[in-house]
Amino acid sequence: MRRRDFITLISGATAWISVGRAQEPRRVIGILSGFSKPLPFPGGMAAFHQGLNETGFVEGKNISIASRWADGHYDRLPSFAVELVGQNVSVIWVTDVPSAFAAKAATKSIPIVFTIGADPVKIGLVKSLSRPNSNLTGMSIFHSILGQKRVELLHELLPTVNTIALLANPDHPSFQPDVLDIQAATAALKERLEVLAVSGESDLEAAFATMAQRRVGALMSEPDPLLMSNGLLSWQPAMRYLRCIRPECFPIVVV
Repeated sequence: MRRRDFITLISGATAWISVGRAQEPRRVIGILSGFSKPLPFPGGMAAFHQGLNETGFVEGKNISIASRWADGHYDRLPSFAVELVGQNVSVIWVTDVPSAFAAKAATKSIPIVFTIGADPVKIGLVKSLSRPNSNLTGMSIFHSILGQKRVELLHELLPTVNTIALLANPDHPSFQPDVLDIQAATAALKERLEVLAVSGESDLEAAFATMAQRRVGALMSEPDPLLMSNGLLSWQPAMRYLRCIRPECFPIVVV
């Protein structure tokens, strides 16, 4: 074969391979979250992309990302999950318990990877940690089992405080078990727990007013998408509500 013919053949083959690769469909990764974007976690989405890049997946090159953010509105999650399934995503990453249940209800075949703070077995998300026996897997920081430790820390910081408030969303799947655990911890220390249900921003002012009336000395909050999205519990809104109830009358320690 002449050199010119060889170069022509190789050039044509290279062009064909490049076109073939360009036509290959990218894998689509779905993100379903009850939080607002960006995620209120250390690293957030930057850490997510870094992890993908380290394993050879780069958005815009060999993967695409379809994301749905519910901004604390759980009622949006089921339809968002169905939308992601309709986009034929290869995997769905969920960032919280409500999103995990929504994705689980939407598909039995697409892999679902969860990052949650609750015990996935205790809340009924999977059957076993070692053998989930479903299309779900992931990790939990087991924040829910730290409720007792948080109460103990508050007691060490403020041994004279006998009333603790807990802000929690009754619509969250782990609301009941988390409240029961914290109630048991406060009862063991002979402290009173005021459970203040917050289902939206409109409930915050009433919750803080109740804290003032009942002379609450410490405040705990659950890591709930509703409470953490849109800065509902960031310092600026919290201080606004504290000013409304004359915080000089009593101290509040937030844990």
